[in-house]
Amino acid sequence: MVSIVSLWLPILLSSVIVFIVSSIIHMVLGYHNNDFTGVPDEDGVMDALRPFSLPAGEYVIPRAADMKAMGTPEFTEKMTKGPCAFFTVLENGPPKMGMQLTLWFVYSIVVGIFCAYVATRALASVPNPEYLAVFRFVGFTAFVCYSVGLWQNSIWYKRSWITTAKSTFDGLVYALLTAGTFGWLWPS
Repeated sequence: MVSIVSLWLPILLSSVIVFIVSSIIHMVLGYHNNDFTGVPDEDGVMDALRPFSLPAGEYVIPRAADMKAMGTPEFTEKMTKGPCAFFTVLENGPPKMGMQLTLWFVYSIVVGIFCAYVATRALASVPNPEYLAVFRFVGFTAFVCYSVGLWQNSIWYKRSWITTAKSTFDGLVYALLTAGTFGWLWPS
């Protein structure tokens, strides 16, 4: 049986490949440029929120304290009157991408480890699995890791289905690259 440790090279190399390709997708191809839209009178909205000094975090407006409060006429009136929003407040200042890029790379390594785990268990009884067998198990696992969890954001938090579809496509690309790397470097 192939051990997860013996798959360190495809785990690491697939993570590097996914990192590079994701950088190309986001910095060169540009099809994610319109994932978020601006609000009308951006300066006015920012000026209106600034006095609240909202700390970085995730917010919803209006917000009910519990399910019982959601049924009150007051809450229903707030929902009807609007605006209703889910929003994330970031730390003030210029973007600092170092930590996010590091976490993305670590996440890709974790996906590689999950892929290695599933493939080694699924192919344990196959002495020398063919490329396609490795590709199938790793590709499916990587796709689920990179894509399927994003769908709930469109279901529950009303994220645009177009944005989710684009990210799902990205996940498919990452999954195919991960599967190809594992298939190519699977120990014989």
